[in-house]
Amino acid sequence: MQMILVPKALHHQKSKTKRRNTFIFFLGGLFGLVVAGFFAERNDLFDLPELRDLSMDSLMDVLPAGFVKDARDLARGEQEAVNYDSFSVGLKLRAQGIHAHHPVVMIPGVISTGLESWGTTNSSRPFFRKRLWGSWSMMRALLQDKENWKRHIMLDKWTGLDPPGGIKLRAAQGFDAADFFITGYWIWNKILENLATIGYDPTNSFTAAYDWRLSYANLEVRDQYFTRLKMHVEMANSISGKKAVLISHSMGGQVLFYFFHWVAAKSGGNGGDDWVEKYVDSWINISGCMLGALKGLPAVLSGEMKDTAQLNAFAVYGLEKFLSKEERADIFRAMPGISSMLPMGGDAVWGNETWAPDDTPDQEVSYGKFLNFKNQNTSTGYRNLTVQESLGYLYNTTEDWYQNQVQTSYSHGIAHTKAEVDANEEDSKKWINPLETRLPLAPNLKIYCFYGIGKPTERSYYYRHSDNPLSKLNITIDTGLTQANIDHGVILGEGDGTVNLLSIGYMCNRGWKYHRYNPAGVKIKTFEMPHEPDRFSPRGGPNTGDHVDILGRQSLNDLILRVAAGRGEEIEENVVSNIGTYAERVKVFEEDEYLAEKQREEEKEKSKEEGVRNKLERKAEEVLEKLEKVARDEL
Repeated sequence: MQMILVPKALHHQKSKTKRRNTFIFFLGGLFGLVVAGFFAERNDLFDLPELRDLSMDSLMDVLPAGFVKDARDLARGEQEAVNYDSFSVGLKLRAQGIHAHHPVVMIPGVISTGLESWGTTNSSRPFFRKRLWGSWSMMRALLQDKENWKRHIMLDKWTGLDPPGGIKLRAAQGFDAADFFITGYWIWNKILENLATIGYDPTNSFTAAYDWRLSYANLEVRDQYFTRLKMHVEMANSISGKKAVLISHSMGGQVLFYFFHWVAAKSGGNGGDDWVEKYVDSWINISGCMLGALKGLPAVLSGEMKDTAQLNAFAVYGLEKFLSKEERADIFRAMPGISSMLPMGGDAVWGNETWAPDDTPDQEVSYGKFLNFKNQNTSTGYRNLTVQESLGYLYNTTEDWYQNQVQTSYSHGIAHTKAEVDANEEDSKKWINPLETRLPLAPNLKIYCFYGIGKPTERSYYYRHSDNPLSKLNITIDTGLTQANIDHGVILGEGDGTVNLLSIGYMCNRGWKYHRYNPAGVKIKTFEMPHEPDRFSPRGGPNTGDHVDILGRQSLNDLILRVAAGRGEEIEENVVSNIGTYAERVKVFEEDEYLAEKQREEEKEKSKEEGVRNKLERKAEEVLEKLEKVARDEL
């Protein structure tokens, strides 16, 4: 069997660290309920109207003791961790004379926006205006009638829009849409607190929440999301007389990048190529998965990821009985927005069978092999696959409706010439991919890339043939494989715990320096934040670099407030990872024609300078000759 070795710093974390974020794993319902009880500091949940039929005592009787212990530890650590002053960053900057300046629009990431029911059919009435994603109402609905909850949360498989039968879920609106995921688990709340401290309120700040299940095209078709976003930015500019600062997180960065193309296009917002230049001062791109998230592929392939693979045996048994891998994969596939984060760039970015840009000298086998099999059998198709080959395998083993949704909505290739990039401005499925399209033609736009580093992040996987004869899934993560650097079938690399370093860092540090991807010369600053967690805090504390928890990091809040206050020029670049080395190895290059043209222009400029210099020298000689003649005449 082949082993993949990575630096010692990326070897497995202690078991206590592994479980820190267990309760936020997608649909970890039962465990989340236990945690909720401890957060409430009560032994009963009757005072929560959404859960009045459930009690903590009854849950504890049927759950493994390990779950209860983990929940107690998690709740105790969380209660201690949130005690630090959430307003301290804003208060400190306000004392320095920093105040609200630009209007601010926030675009949340995937799954962080609550979804509430607006259906009025018999099956939907009990949930009217209750959240079926992002609240305890979700937990109650999930536990009481799982099949009905699934019918509500999954979109129509062929249209990608609302399912039949009058089911209607819509994104919650306002700051409440994304401030907390569930009670006690903040997302944007600390940023909101600090913004408020320097003078922001609902008149000059806005959360542009969206239904993250929808494909980007359907966000406009069903909800007119991009039209509303355009109108809000224009209105903010009209009222304040100032350009807006747009703040995105995670998938929100992809949504905003798509919006920049849509708003300019005649087939979209018809704002013209100068719209961003007129209305947007800065884009703060926090943990933006610009080249996708590798964990998105196993999520839709087999309903798995690191979060599920590393669960203990009791948890795995409970989760599979409650919501099986097959059900999870089906849910993920019926949310086309999730598939917007499938990795982009193919083998040129992520590597091939023998090479990857982020390979390190002490590795024996390259990261380029994305899906690995201990016992390869080429006759049955089980062989090691690169990222590009894995996407092909995904399409070959999934339903027609899923293939149609993804392939008509998104593109994962590379445009190697300016002509290709220009042509892609007319193809909306390319708008999500920064390797196929360009930044806005806005020379005064400023982009700030803020992201965490130094937290082990899933980079590749070991799979095996599924041994469940009743499952439609052909393969599953080999969770029994734990040796060397392989942890329950998951191989870790560099990143922020969710998104790999290449995805969050490549475009900011290199890709957008290529002329075809940034023809207007938009200025970009990168500020990396090492993961320095508080060992006693499950959320990492004020210096975390975790993908989600970074939203509460004090230094990030400081940077956001400075940009919003019009003081972004005070920020200096801070790149401490190896992203520069890795980015240089990516097999995407400046276009030969552009380099040749640039060389011709440089030679032309050099020739022009030489001509001017020669002219000046001749003029100087003429003057000298005249002076010498005058001197001779005087003699």
